[in-house]
Amino acid sequence: MRDLYKSKAFVWTLLILFLLVWFYMLGARTLVPSDEGRYAEMAREMVATQDWITTRLNGIKYFEKPPLQTWMNAVTFELFGLGEWQARLWTGLCGLLGIGLAAYTGTRVMNGRVGFYAALVLGSSFFWAGMGHINTLDMGLAGMMTITLCALLLGQRNDASRESQRNWMLLCWAGMALAVLSKGLIGIVLPGAVLVLYTFFARDWAIWKRLHLIKGLLLFFVITTPWFVAVSLKNPEFPEFFFIHEHFQRFTSKIHSRPGPWYYFIPILLLGIVPWLGVFFQGLWQGVRDQRDNGGYHSINGGRFQPRKMLLVWSVFIFVFFSISGSKLPSYILPIFPALALLIASYLERADHKALAWAGSLVAVPSAVALAFIPRVPLMAKSDFARPLVEAHVPYLYAAALLFFVGGVTAIRLARQHKDAAITALAATAFVAGQLLLLGHDPQGRYSAGVDHVPALQAELKPETPIYVVGRYEQALPFYLQRTMIMVQHADELSFGLKQEPQLWLPTVDAFVAQWVADHASGKKDIAIVDPTVYQQLQQRQLPMRLIGQDPRRVIVANDPAAPAAGQTNKAAQ
Repeated sequence: MRDLYKSKAFVWTLLILFLLVWFYMLGARTLVPSDEGRYAEMAREMVATQDWITTRLNGIKYFEKPPLQTWMNAVTFELFGLGEWQARLWTGLCGLLGIGLAAYTGTRVMNGRVGFYAALVLGSSFFWAGMGHINTLDMGLAGMMTITLCALLLGQRNDASRESQRNWMLLCWAGMALAVLSKGLIGIVLPGAVLVLYTFFARDWAIWKRLHLIKGLLLFFVITTPWFVAVSLKNPEFPEFFFIHEHFQRFTSKIHSRPGPWYYFIPILLLGIVPWLGVFFQGLWQGVRDQRDNGGYHSINGGRFQPRKMLLVWSVFIFVFFSISGSKLPSYILPIFPALALLIASYLERADHKALAWAGSLVAVPSAVALAFIPRVPLMAKSDFARPLVEAHVPYLYAAALLFFVGGVTAIRLARQHKDAAITALAATAFVAGQLLLLGHDPQGRYSAGVDHVPALQAELKPETPIYVVGRYEQALPFYLQRTMIMVQHADELSFGLKQEPQLWLPTVDAFVAQWVADHASGKKDIAIVDPTVYQQLQQRQLPMRLIGQDPRRVIVANDPAAPAAGQTNKAAQ
């Protein structure tokens, strides 16, 4: 029982069960705005247009991010068709890649038990397992940066041959290149800064002789340069927007309206590392005491490589970097989680039963408290419309809290005699509980995405029917309808692209009204998805509209020869 990680039958059974849940959950929920709908739609449009250079969203140039994830999603759609699990497949694979690399690296750089624990820690960490099932760029970036980190650790380990060191370091450079193609220059800036800081803190000056700089840089530019050159030649406006606006201004200003206090990421980190909060700080300490415990790792080219110190610098620097940035989103700190998992696993290897019992207690006690407060959750609904959606989440909240509680108590009971079993129980219950929380959110996700209106919309649409989106922007409906929309008044994140191609939208409601009235007079049918506030204005202007559907976020109307005046629309709705 104490050496479960050595049992092939146990490990394979655990892995198969884990993969079944992981892959099932990729398609179990609606794509939620904004990220999931956005990146699925970009890939759908890439497949539809077969333009693999100029990335577009809603038919409009969209250069905020490089194309790697759009390419991968597009390839998935080409192979397997359109769907939710297909849209999340790349993200899910990147999450699995991080878990696999953490396990392999822990095994090769430390030992088999650390590798086993690292997989359990990362695979069950609430934030990593959750974001692995959300179609967003940050998990793709984290996956590529995990290649960078783990290849570096494997290439610099003390028993690596010269050939092995070279190959791992070339993979490290390839990882940075793919990270750049995932989300931009941070793919090389962050690892580069970590390397500089590690050099000073560890006094490992010789590491610079072991990076294979010339070969690595050549490989890096071979991977990254073709697309940047091609998109710049095709779109001369790209370089200034991408490199100045999306990098320098994003970091130094609040241009994207995503500010946050300096402590913004602290609660995200503490919640995201659950169920391992009880051993989190002890794990960080492993990086501080690395050289003292091991005497360093003597490289074949001299110098003393300290892997845990590298993991600590990686975690702390990236966390601080995004904390001082002018633009903050929760998922920005995802790349630190594999490093934290390896540090926590290193601590768990030597932890006694008291530490495991404490970790279990920090899961069991809050879960018991949560069970008492769950009945009050529906009171947090912002409207009467949202209340039943929140109430639908309640059974999943109960199930998740109960699983967390059982996992915590089981870890406490097994901690003294069955260390591997205690850690496995805590990881397994936490992973399933986290997936239940995601699954239970789907009714709210469907409302956000507007997918319940899709059947009514499809019944109205013909290939030539234009869809206007007035005063708002729908991030998921274009994917589900497999149609782009004509934006009106509200440019949202597409302002730059609309400046390049202003003919693709109507900048004012007056322009929309004029087009709508002209189409009505000529007998042409239109569909509009309208912000409720704007809809009231259109009613006052007696615009001919036939109500198709509505909810607190949107009103959907048709314009055809049978469309009644606004007053009649109101009566019909009542």
